[in-house]
Amino acid sequence: MPAGDLVLPPNGARLAVAGIVICRQRPGTAKGVIFVTLEDETGVANIVVWAKTFERFRRAVIAGRCLRVTGRLQRDGDVVHVVADVVEDISAMLDELPGIDAAAPT
Repeated sequence: MPAGDLVLPPNGARLAVAGIVICRQRPGTAKGVIFVTLEDETGVANIVVWAKTFERFRRAVIAGRCLRVTGRLQRDGDVVHVVADVVEDISAMLDELPGIDAAAPT
């Protein structure tokens, strides 16, 4: 689902989002929860990765440049998150895009 459409499904809907990782946060006060922000061409998706899920998908969460996250939509007022169940590193797909040089620094 495009990030720009995350306002459409009902709270609790199961869905998948994908995008470039623009931010990872692991606040000391968050009890092991990691917050990841993904960006696609339509906007940003806020991802919540609970500690148990992080341990299962540690490498993807830490090292992935581009991720596909499957989980449940969580809405609190205007704030929308995807609570991750599965995190997949799809960074290799970036290398297939024309005009993208994976070795070039940004």
